[in-house]
Amino acid sequence: MKKVLLAAVFLAGFTYSPAQAVDKSEDKDLMTWYHKDFATTKVYGVNTENAYKFLESKGLKPKTVVVGVLDSGVQVDHPGLVKNMWSNPNEVPGNGKDDDGNGYIDDVHGWNFIGGKNGDIDIDNMEVTRVVAKYKPIFEGDNSTQNKANQAKMPEEFAMYMKSKELFTKKSIDARQSFQRYSMLNDAIPAIVKLLNGKTLTKENLANLKPTDQTSAMGLTVLNNLVLSPELAGKTPAEVEAFLQKEMKEALDHFGPMAKQYDLNYDPRAEIVGDNYDDYSEKNYGNNHYEGPDATHGTHVAGIIAGSPQGKEIQYGVASKVAKIMTVRTVPNGDERDKDVANAIRYAVDNGARVLNMSFGKPVSPGKNVVWDAFKYAEDKGVLLVKAAGNENEDVAEHLAYPTNFKNITDAAPFVNNVMVVGASTNKNDALRADFSNYNKKMVNVFAPGEEIYSTVTKSGYEYLQGTSMASPVAAGAAAVLLAYMPNLKPAQIIESLVKTSNLSTANEFGEKSQAGGVIDVKKAAEYAYANFYDGKSNSSKTKTVKKARPTKKSVKR
Repeated sequence: MKKVLLAAVFLAGFTYSPAQAVDKSEDKDLMTWYHKDFATTKVYGVNTENAYKFLESKGLKPKTVVVGVLDSGVQVDHPGLVKNMWSNPNEVPGNGKDDDGNGYIDDVHGWNFIGGKNGDIDIDNMEVTRVVAKYKPIFEGDNSTQNKANQAKMPEEFAMYMKSKELFTKKSIDARQSFQRYSMLNDAIPAIVKLLNGKTLTKENLANLKPTDQTSAMGLTVLNNLVLSPELAGKTPAEVEAFLQKEMKEALDHFGPMAKQYDLNYDPRAEIVGDNYDDYSEKNYGNNHYEGPDATHGTHVAGIIAGSPQGKEIQYGVASKVAKIMTVRTVPNGDERDKDVANAIRYAVDNGARVLNMSFGKPVSPGKNVVWDAFKYAEDKGVLLVKAAGNENEDVAEHLAYPTNFKNITDAAPFVNNVMVVGASTNKNDALRADFSNYNKKMVNVFAPGEEIYSTVTKSGYEYLQGTSMASPVAAGAAAVLLAYMPNLKPAQIIESLVKTSNLSTANEFGEKSQAGGVIDVKKAAEYAYANFYDGKSNSSKTKTVKKARPTKKSVKR
């Protein structure tokens, strides 16, 4: 999945997809809204503080839980994260040796599977690009007879190729057109600001403006959309200009790299990583560059899980009191590769992570079997995998997003029981499902806050971002809290606890969008796990068959 980190632009005809940045830096209440208690505030937060109070009231003592963040990288020395970064106890920092014999030199805080001796990968292809580049000569080469023979001999690969070709054609065109539109808009910023004629951005001041050409007509449309935002209404021309420049830079930074992401001849892998990419059994490659070229996304995710308040910043992660972050760099500016995903899962599991957060996904997966083997490996080791549902506003049963715990859409149940798929909710009760979030009654387990989430970013900063990429670490943090106080909980028991205790809603058929039918509540999940799985004598769990989720209740009214 692309590391989509675009700011919110209120421009008709000039919109783009989540995750999005939102500038509400002075709203202290908004900074921590996703921790709220629904019972007392009627805001669908996850009830973080009351979960700790309940668990501590039972005399339980927490044990540290390592959470693997498989992402774009993490700023490990961020002031809000540095205290909660995992450190490999068996590795001597900076001595250039593999002290613990795990095959990775100086892996003190984790590992980077998308780097090597020659640096680190920033931009990589989309997976559909790689599939088209690989299979086009095989299925649509110069020899039509051989093409047909290959199609008949490789039906699964041919089906994947045709799907990839369709997506590649559409998305590459869309990317090029979007870049052109935003470039045009960026060039027009001075003319747009000039329309204000030195006046503030208000509906009254815009009412008398009359466009004289195409540029001024476009500019007026932009301003009329900007004035609808409470954050921008009343701003001076200089403030409007600064806002537009920031938004356009982020848009161009996003759409610009797509020229490489959809370039059939572009492949940074061999030169930078230096592995034999086609050899899925190869594991010992990469480097220990934890941050990489752009770790904004991964740093934000890490903060949601285990960020700690520092200075004037009040942001904190759901599991900030009990979790340590292991960073495993897996996701470039483009689509993650299956080989890296599989190796990242195994690395994190082998080095003690109990929960893995995976805020990524893609529509095709040539190496899905290797990733599924890694899923099973994690299941056998009792490790929970938490995965973002995706940001396409799609039913995932109709648009499968890899990696998935369903080998076929028609399967009645997942092939492993240790994967929790998370959709994104909002703090708006009348629009509880984020309008970008994927959904499905069977294949999405729960929803968690994923819109307007304030957390750590690179350069020791903080930002609001949104996406199922943010909802997934909220759920991963919740799982870490349960595990910290009840260490022998099994992944399926954690999932059941969160599913069965979600705060339910019928708003806009929200209850039909996931297995839980609601938004997770960590305190209620802790109560459920304690009552059903904890034996009360030691930090061990009762042996109990995991039940199917109960039917969705529809008792919560607006």
